Amino acid sequence: MQPRPTQSGYAGDVSPQLAWQWAQAGRAVLVDVRTDAEREWVGFVPGAVPVAWKQWPGMAMNPQFDDAVRQAAAGGKPLVLLCRSGVRSIAAAKRATELGLEAYNILEGFEGDPDAQAQRGRKGGWRHHGLPWRQN
Repeated sequence: MQPRPTQSGYAGDVSPQLAWQWAQAGRAVLVDVRTDAEREWVGFVPGAVPVAWKQWPGMAMNPQFDDAVRQAAAGGKPLVLLCRSGVRSIAAAKRATELGLEAYNILEGFEGDPDAQAQRGRKGGWRHHGLPWRQN
């Protein structure tokens, strides 16, 4: 598995499995850009660095995002960014790239796309692929 390069202003897209491999091997830092509420209510990846891209309620931009993502990358490793479905993490990867960091989007996100019943978790995503996660 290799990252999928992109011309969209960030390093590329990686599968959830590749992101986990990189994080476990110490080749990248896994950053969860979902809101605190999402991580608390839906679940989280143990060891992921929580840096919300937007804040709940209202989904306002997180004014601490830049500083927090720089701190996550302080060791010089690339970042692999996770959100719910792989959309917010693209925006966050673009911003991290603007800050001079190497940032990848994790395809499918934590929950994947909605299925025919508009429910997530059955059609792709971190949890669907059986990767490590916990719920409070």
